[in-house]
Amino acid sequence: MNGFDWNAARGVLPLVLEGFEVTLLATVLGTLVAAVLGLAIAVAGRAPSRFVTVPVRVVMEFIRSTPLLVQLVGAAAVFNSVEPLTIGIVVLGIHYATYTSEVYRAGIDGVPKGQWEACRALSLSPLRTWQAVILPQAVRNVLPALGNYAISMFKETPFLAVITVQEMVFEARTYGAAHFAYTEAFTLAGLVFLVASYPTSLLMRKLEKRLDH
Repeated sequence: MNGFDWNAARGVLPLVLEGFEVTLLATVLGTLVAAVLGLAIAVAGRAPSRFVTVPVRVVMEFIRSTPLLVQLVGAAAVFNSVEPLTIGIVVLGIHYATYTSEVYRAGIDGVPKGQWEACRALSLSPLRTWQAVILPQAVRNVLPALGNYAISMFKETPFLAVITVQEMVFEARTYGAAHFAYTEAFTLAGLVFLVASYPTSLLMRKLEKRLDH
């Protein structure tokens, strides 16, 4: 490859792999936040009181209508005494929770009405109905979609560099600036993203096909 410095590539590789650990940590924890919070939002959205559903809807629309980058910078400015990685994980989780909540909502709506009626006929409490009947079916049906959002979050972790989180792109940019080797640094970072995300996306497709049968 003309113009590609293999020595620079070998030099930046350990830093990119260190950044990958941070990227992976942010993705895993951010996905957990999004999964749990998204489910809570989906359930709250079905509350009978408008005093619950309206504020939830307003907050969701606000988060969806503002760029993730702006949310990260704003949160870092307000909570400047908090560790940047913690801010990044929370902001990623909240941002994606507004999307996973819609996935959960679709899964809940997909549960046959007969299941709800059977629970009422058996005099199951609302909590028992959700825990034992509705959520197991809904979550099973939306697992591939949740996995796809986790992949999307993984690919958006480079935004964390703007709040000085030392993930892969941050490490690549730092090395590139110090050694004038941007091509090698960003190429390796891109390859790591590809190697990590592509097999996962194939796994999600396989899982989706299996659940469809």
